[in-house]
Amino acid sequence: MILRGNIVDVLNKRIFKGEISIENGKISNIIEKNCSEDHFIMPGFIDAHIHIESSMLVPSEFAKVAVCHGTVATVSDPHEIANVLGTKGVEFMIENGKQTPFKFNFGAPSCVPATSFESAGAVIDSEGIKNLITNPDIKYLAEMMNYPGVIFNDEEVIKKIEWAKHFNKPIDGHAPGLRGDDLSKYIEAGISTDHECFTYEEGLEKLQKGMKVLIREGSAAKNFNALIDLVDEYFEIMMFCSDDKHPDDLLLGHINQLCARAIALGKDVFKVLQMACINPIRHYNLDVGMLQVGDYADCIVIEDLKDFRTLQTYINGELVYDNGASKINDAQFKNLNNFNTDKKEVADFRLESNSDKIRVIECLDGELITNELIENSTIIDDNLVSNIETDILKMTVVNRYKNDKPAIAFIKNFGLKEGAIASSVGHDSHNIIAVGTTDESICKAVNLIIEHRGGICAISSKESKILPLPVAGIMSDKDAETIGKDYHQLDVMAKSLGSKLNAPYMSLSFMALLVIPSLKLSDKGLFNGNNFEFSNLEVS
Repeated sequence: MILRGNIVDVLNKRIFKGEISIENGKISNIIEKNCSEDHFIMPGFIDAHIHIESSMLVPSEFAKVAVCHGTVATVSDPHEIANVLGTKGVEFMIENGKQTPFKFNFGAPSCVPATSFESAGAVIDSEGIKNLITNPDIKYLAEMMNYPGVIFNDEEVIKKIEWAKHFNKPIDGHAPGLRGDDLSKYIEAGISTDHECFTYEEGLEKLQKGMKVLIREGSAAKNFNALIDLVDEYFEIMMFCSDDKHPDDLLLGHINQLCARAIALGKDVFKVLQMACINPIRHYNLDVGMLQVGDYADCIVIEDLKDFRTLQTYINGELVYDNGASKINDAQFKNLNNFNTDKKEVADFRLESNSDKIRVIECLDGELITNELIENSTIIDDNLVSNIETDILKMTVVNRYKNDKPAIAFIKNFGLKEGAIASSVGHDSHNIIAVGTTDESICKAVNLIIEHRGGICAISSKESKILPLPVAGIMSDKDAETIGKDYHQLDVMAKSLGSKLNAPYMSLSFMALLVIPSLKLSDKGLFNGNNFEFSNLEVS
């Protein structure tokens, strides 16, 4: 097979007319030669850090969509399904991904459970990490979210890191806002990347100290604008990632969108493409081609170097996307699940109090971090309730692994004027998380999730909608187009109920993410991520 066009040689920073010969899945020859084709041939895009589960698609369905945008590989942390099903969940992701030509590169989830302050469905200790990381399908130790454990030399945390070092596997970081001496100690432990930088200054310090920084632009957390100007000087140690990408967003684009935005800002095309196509291969030692003789033919044909619209995608020389049509076939799999809680009563969401002031989570649109507010409480019949006028709404996290009392807190900026929304995608333990205007609507939303053993839903006075997620309670068994459409309808419904958030369900899922400061809610209670300890809802 021969491809002709403008060849983009990222490694040597040149573009030339020519043809590429492909034999047995590899590039056998590249010659400079005049041709009539005006399109461009370049290495495929790589998402340097993503949780496939957050697309609500199993890997084989994710691959079908990703190749349409020129993505040929991902560095994938199966942390989400591992927190539900342990190593069995990791094995499911690997085996399902292997049914496609797409190059998934999975890591060993380092934090299962993410913290001891929440209930997860499984535990992967240091011995479990040792067993996983010896698997050739496991490429790295996935994000070490327990950065206090690293800084304070937690024995289990250090053992996990040491096993990764022993088997010469890279170690991913997760340290939002970490600076100064604590950052230095975190890096010295062997942690080499971070995708959680949310300011230019934070990113600069991490780069200057030798850490590789990933520019993240996902469905909820968006750090592109804050970090993109670091590319000019530090492109050799930077990468692009999405971290979490909801299905409707994935249908629109992937890493190609970040490249287009960078070029529109005047960034050098070779620097941008090195980050998008080359640096992940070198850092994680991926078996992915870089458009050089002898490499696997993992390449894409694009219309131009401005919008990066993909015309064709090749993986190991196989045409997997061609002018609007994905060539990746359906995969067969059995659903795994872990939903073991009974339906709730309205009274379960009642919280008796006589406190005038309460701690409130302030949700920040487009950010994983939150603020802690002290606000006036609203009490009716001795029950703390939502206040629509001040936009201080009741929220809950319900343990999905066993019958337990729901945890209650209050949140600002969701903006709902009626009803409730709920999800069993609740990072990281994936308990049920809901926010609503009344105890009745919250209870109804939670029970709809329990009835379907997973999903996301919206409840109004007139209707109820749910997108079932039967695979571990966090992924669908349907195709991307179906899920994207259903998710979009729920997004529209949540906004019709009053939410002004850009991605209300993604933002909701992160309100249970304890490892991101400052105030979050687990199934065990209100949690301060700065001090890593529980907080009282009532303020005396």
